[in-house]
This record gives sequence, structure tokens and C-alpha cells, in this order.
Amino acid sequence: GVFGYSERDEAYFNALLHWFSSRHQLTLKQEWVCSVEGVVPGLALLVQMLTHPGDGVVVQGPYYGSFAKIITLNGRKLLENPLSESLDDGYQMDLCQLERLFRHERPPLMILCNPHNPTGRCWSANELEQLLLLCEAYDVTLISDEIWADLLLPGETFTSVLHLGERWHKRVISATAASKTFGLSSLRISNFLIPDPTLRQRFLSRLDAHGLDVFNALSVQAATTAWNESRQWLDSLLDYLAENRRWFVEQATEHLPWARIVPAQGTYLLWMDCKKLGLDDEQLKWVMADVAGIAPSMGSGFGPAGSGFIRLNLGCPRTYLEMAIDGLKRISVKTIKGIPTGG
Repeated sequence: GVFGYSERDEAYFNALLHWFSSRHQLTLKQEWVCSVEGVVPGLALLVQMLTHPGDGVVVQGPYYGSFAKIITLNGRKLLENPLSESLDDGYQMDLCQLERLFRHERPPLMILCNPHNPTGRCWSANELEQLLLLCEAYDVTLISDEIWADLLLPGETFTSVLHLGERWHKRVISATAASKTFGLSSLRISNFLIPDPTLRQRFLSRLDAHGLDVFNALSVQAATTAWNESRQWLDSLLDYLAENRRWFVEQATEHLPWARIVPAQGTYLLWMDCKKLGLDDEQLKWVMADVAGIAPSMGSGFGPAGSGFIRLNLGCPRTYLEMAIDGLKRISVKTIKGIPTGG
């Protein structure tokens, strides 16, 4: 066959809109959908569009490392508002601290992650409304990276910034994709949902200016097929992921006295506090590789708030997790005694 230039067709839009309506009870309009090669490239374009060099962009730590990259490499200032954490309630937005940051720095833009990578926290409607009230008061545009929205634990629900009503449409953008849900990351297409026509036209013009108005035929077809035909598969996957998490937490609680698992509501990520080991981040990396024989994402890669943590991927066969637990069980005060300083 011939793989020539392609466009998103009606089947693509219908599948996308039906997915959000049936899966998340969220009614979208086709004209809101602005497609880009990936979420991160789209975020980078929006950083360029909505801010000027030297402006601050707010993220909440621990934060996805690519957020920092697209902010700093575009000449903007990374402003971190660390999440607060309690043993009982998990991670929370520190809205008082965020208001001080808004007031002192006057950033035009904030990037939210919901569900949150790496912690798995899903933000509630009330939390999002409180956040948007601050954004309104200080004239901040909010981009919500919602790529993990479909990957929820049993009994949990996802609230998009677009669920909160038309009042907020002029200052919110939702970034989505089928890639995390269906394992399609190499078939690159994402969707930025932009209700405000002025913001949307500015973004579409920016895409045209960068020659990003052509789409991969396989990506369009793969996403369309996944949304239309993979609902039952996803339900089975979510059951498997939930059981993986339950099993891993049970094993860690029994065998890893130095570890603390942060409760999550979504994603297939597990955020583990390893600070009881008393190691710096380089030492922790060395211990994970040389003692446990695993290569997690180090928490230090998620900014200062991630220091002392590791991120593990539970989206894998159970046998991989069994090997990981076996390796982690080898970590003890005895096995880490005398490890090299600084790795």
C-alpha cells in the first residue's frame, strides 16, 4: 500500500468524542480538538505561545522531568510549587504557597499533571476549582496534562479541568492522547482540547507555522481503532494493574521495612519513599542497580521534591515484579554498609 499524506477523518473525531463521553461523562466539541505529534511537543509550543523569555512557568513537584526541560530550554523560569504530603492524606496541593508564588512571580502559565506523574494522585473537582480560582485571580492560564486519565484504580474517578464548566474555558487547556492507555507511544499523535476560540486559533496558527499540520496515517488509524474496539481490553488491563499494585504493596509491606509506598488513585506508576535507608540520591541509585539489580526511575529526576524516592512501573507481567521484589529484599542495613560515597 501507499502511506501518503493523511488527515484526521470523521471516524477519528467520532471515536475520540465518544470515548470521552462514555468513559468520562465529558462532552467535547470537535472544533476543540487540536492534534499534535505528542503531548510534550505541544506543551513546548504552548510555553512559547503563552509566555515570553524570562517569564516563570509553575509546576508542582515532584514533577515530570520533560516539563522542566521544555520550560528551561525555551528560556523560561521554572517555578516549583512543591506538593505537600501527609501520611494520612497523601499528596495535596499547597494552595497558600501557590498563591504566594503567583503574587510574587506573576507567572502567565502553570502546567498541571492530572493524574499526577509520578505520585498517581488524581485531583478532585474541589481541588481543581480552588486552583482555578487562584488562576483567575492572578490571570494564569492552566494547561492540564491528562494523558493518564484512563488509567484509574478501582472505584476512582477522573475529573478533567473541562468538567468544571464554561466559566473556565478561556484559561484552560487539556492535553490528552491514546498512547499511555493503549501502549501506542511510538505512534505519535496527541490532542489538545482548547475550548476558547482565540486560544485555539493562536495554537493552530503556531502549528501551521512549524509545519505540524500533517498526521501519521498509522497513528490516526491506531488511535481510532483503540478507542472503538479496546474498551473490554482496557477494563481487563485495569483489573490486572490493580492486582499488580495490591500484590506489590503487600510484598513491600511485609519484606521491605525501609520502604514506604505512596497511595495512588491512578496511573500504573508506583512512588516509593526510600529515605529510611539514609542514602543520598547517587548512593540510592547505586544500591538499586548493584544490590537489587533493578533500574527504576530515580526520584531525583522529578525535581528536589523527588529526592529519596524511586518510581517503578507496574504495567508489566507479574513475573517482572516478582524479580523486582526479590532484588529489593536484598537491600538491608548490612548490604548497604560501606557503599561508595556519592555512588
